Amino acid sequence: MRITGGDLGGRTLSFPGGSKERPTSDFLRETLFNLLGSLTGETFLDLFAGSGSVGLEAASRGAREVYLIEKSKNLVKVINKNIQTCSLEQKCRVIGTDVEIGLRQLAKKKYQADVVFADPPYNRNLAGATLKSLSKYRVLVKGGVIVIQHSVKENYSEFLSENIYQIQQRKYGENALTFFKGEWK
Repeated sequence: MRITGGDLGGRTLSFPGGSKERPTSDFLRETLFNLLGSLTGETFLDLFAGSGSVGLEAASRGAREVYLIEKSKNLVKVINKNIQTCSLEQKCRVIGTDVEIGLRQLAKKKYQADVVFADPPYNRNLAGATLKSLSKYRVLVKGGVIVIQHSVKENYSEFLSENIYQIQQRKYGENALTFFKGEWK
């Protein structure tokens, strides 16, 4: 697994062997960032961060601040190792807790992200639960973008609220990247 673009393009990242978690592939990460465009100066929030590859890719591509939320203690260690390997300690912060708790903590601190990316474990109804939490804890700037990577079989539409709506979806085999906008009053 490697960073696909930006200042650190080509840098190899660690991921624990034998892990039951599924990392975002290099292909999907590159596709995601091509669709997002420039991140220069933006804040980026990576939910279900795993190894941190998506958040670190955002930092490599110009994001000024990246928060990564991951509840697995083992994966938090991997993320911290990858942050050190990439010398991104000044840009990246890891929150080692459940996504909903992490979102609540960030909302209390009035944190606002330009882009929120979530790659929850597939087929556990977590895509919808994540959208519900993002509607409740408004950590997305007005007009910001949410991207959920999920199984094409997963239904999340019942969790859409009046303030989060889908703007685009791209499918790649079993995987989908679905883009949403948040409109807060």
